[in-house]
Amino acid sequence: MAEKISFTINGQLQTVEVEPDMKLLDVIRDVLDLTGTKCGCDNATCGTCVVIVNGRAVKSCNTAISKVAGAEIVTVEGLANGMELHPVQKAISESGAVQCGFCTPGIVMELVAVLDQKPTASEQELTNALNKHLCRCTGYEPIRDGALIAQKLVQERVAEKN
Repeated sequence: MAEKISFTINGQLQTVEVEPDMKLLDVIRDVLDLTGTKCGCDNATCGTCVVIVNGRAVKSCNTAISKVAGAEIVTVEGLANGMELHPVQKAISESGAVQCGFCTPGIVMELVAVLDQKPTASEQELTNALNKHLCRCTGYEPIRDGALIAQKLVQERVAEKN
């Protein structure tokens, strides 16, 4: 039986009427028409579906929409400020980590979540976060390079705010 579920996504309050066990990924893509979040495996293995829920990276393909009632959700569409890319988006682009681009939104969201929580994350912590993602194109080295560039850009942004 459909239920009304409210949450904030990319800064906007949304109320959807859906089955409570519907996957967050399906609501994001099919109900809200935000198609930047991808479905790669549909079983929480590949990481392409990662979004940020209440500050944490979450695989949306195995998260029931009922679990995010009242939550703050950010998708890749919510990162840029107009035409200004988020530092993580900029770093991933500059490092050449984007090839086919299918895995990129999930990787970007994972890195944003990690660096928002801990801008001084160690290289090993960044690698551990990236280990949750599958990429068939890059060989991972440009992604790791992008993560380190992203960290520097995020640290600069934090320093400017202080």
